Amino acid sequence: MVTRRKLLGTGAAMVAARPLLRADVPDHLWQGHDFGPGPKVTGRLNQGPFPVEQDEGWRTLATTTQSSKPVRNFGVGLCGYTWEEAGASLAVRAGKQTLENHVEQMASLPFVDVLYIRCEWRDVQSRPGKLDLSPVWKLTFDAAKAWGKRVAFRVMLSNTVFQPKRLALPDFLIGKVPVAAIGQARDLGGAVAYREPRYDHPEFLRAFRELNELLAAEFDGHPQMEFADLMMYGFWGEAHTSDLPSPFPDYLTAERTMTGLTSLQLESWKKTPLAVNTEPDISRVGNREVQDMCVREGCWVRSDSILDIEEPLQVEMLANRPPWLAAVMEDGEHRDYDVNTIPADTAGINAREKAMLHVLDLGANYWSLWTEGANLKRYHERYPRGFTTLQQRMGYRVRPSWVWQRKRYGTSEVIVCVGNDGVAGVPGVLRLSIESMDGRFHMSGGLDAGHPYGGRIRQASFVLPREMADRQFKLRAEIETRGVRRPVRWACEQPLEADGAFLIELQPPDAKGWRKGI
Repeated sequence: MVTRRKLLGTGAAMVAARPLLRADVPDHLWQGHDFGPGPKVTGRLNQGPFPVEQDEGWRTLATTTQSSKPVRNFGVGLCGYTWEEAGASLAVRAGKQTLENHVEQMASLPFVDVLYIRCEWRDVQSRPGKLDLSPVWKLTFDAAKAWGKRVAFRVMLSNTVFQPKRLALPDFLIGKVPVAAIGQARDLGGAVAYREPRYDHPEFLRAFRELNELLAAEFDGHPQMEFADLMMYGFWGEAHTSDLPSPFPDYLTAERTMTGLTSLQLESWKKTPLAVNTEPDISRVGNREVQDMCVREGCWVRSDSILDIEEPLQVEMLANRPPWLAAVMEDGEHRDYDVNTIPADTAGINAREKAMLHVLDLGANYWSLWTEGANLKRYHERYPRGFTTLQQRMGYRVRPSWVWQRKRYGTSEVIVCVGNDGVAGVPGVLRLSIESMDGRFHMSGGLDAGHPYGGRIRQASFVLPREMADRQFKLRAEIETRGVRRPVRWACEQPLEADGAFLIELQPPDAKGWRKGI
C-alpha cells in the first residue's frame, strides 16, 4: 500500500486512477471467508492451555457474576441522532424547539451512549481550504462532554431529502462539478427527478481529497470520537441510488473511482474506526471491492436497515463478519418512535422492539435511535424491554469470570478467565493488566483480536516476578482499536474499585486451600 504522503501528494485525477487493491471480488459467503489475520497484538499474553501437571498447586482466587446493569464502554452503545438527513428533530424544524434544547435533550437521555451527526457535505464546508461546521457540531461535542457521551458522524455526498431544490454539495462546487440526471425512483415515490454528481470529475476528486484531509485533521483520534462512517456513493451515503442507475459512464469507471476514494479515506484515518456500509452492489459501483478493502483494513461494518427491506445477503455478511469488527445497525421504519402510531404484530410485539431485538441475532454493537428525544423517552417508559435488553446483551460485556493463582517456576502465576456476556466479540484487542496497589508494579498484554467472542471465554496468564511481596493487585482491561487504547469497565455485579479495577488478593504459598491435580 502506498504511503499517506505519497497518496495525498498525487493529483486529484490520480485518486480515481489508482490500481485496484482488491479487483474483481466475487460473491462469497462471509462465514468462513479469509479476511486476513486481524489486528496485530503487541505483548501477546499466554492464552493456554494450562494443564494441571504444569503447576505445583493452584487455587481459585475470585469469581464474578454477569451484571444486568448498563455498562458504558467504547465499541458498543445506543446512538441518539442530533442531526439526520432532514435536519434536527421535527420540533426544531417546525420552530417549536431550539437546536440547543434538542441536542441537550438527546444527550441527557440515560440510555443514549453516542451522539450521532448525519449531515451533508455543505453542512461542514462552505468554502475551499477550511471546515465551516454547522452549529450542531459544537453543540453535539459540548453536550457529549457534559454528559459523558461519545460522538460519531457521517458526511453525505448525496442526499434525496432536499432534491430537486439543492444538492448535498457545497455551493462552491456547484457549476464546477457536472451533475447527472438519473431519473425518478419508484421506491421513493417517483415524484422527484434525482441528480447525482460526477464523482469521477477532477473538481470533485480534488475537493473530496481536501474535505477528507480537513476532517481527518480535526477528528481522527479525537478523544470524544467513536467512529466515522465511510463517505460512500449515492443516496444518504449508503452506497446505492435505489432502483436508479449511477451517473458513471461505465462500471469500470465507477469501481475505479469509488475504490480510489475509499483508499484515500483508509490512508488518512489512522486512529478513529471507519464503518463501511454492507449494501449489495445494486448500483454497480464496486461495493464488493470497497467492502473487501475496508474489512481487511479493520473497518467496522454497518447497515441502515434491519427488517422488511433488509436482504438475506446483508444479514449473512453482518452476522459472519470477522469477530474483531463492530457492527452498527439502523432502521428507518417508524423512526420517530411515536408510541401512538407504532404498530404491533400478532404476538403483540411493537415494530420498534421487534426490529431492535434483531440486533442481537446479528451479534451487533450499536443501535440507532434517530432524532426524536421526547418520543424516545416516552417510548422507553411504555416499552422498557427493548432498550433495556440491548443494554444488557448488545455488543461485548466482559468480566473476570474466574481468577486463579498457580505455584509455578518458584513464583506465582495469575490466570484470568475473561467471560463475554455480550453477543459480539471485542471490536479490537482486549488488553489486560495487573498492577500493585501503589502503582509501582505493572504487567500488561493483549488477547488475540476479537477475543473473547460473544458468549465465550478466553484465558490468559501473568507470571509474577519472584521478588514480588505484594499480595493485592488491581486487574484492569483496555480495548485497543487502530492503535488507540481506551479503558474498559468490567460488566460484573461484584464491586469494583473507584477507578474501575477489580481487586484480587494472592495467597501465600504456605496458606491452606492449595490443590494439586484433580
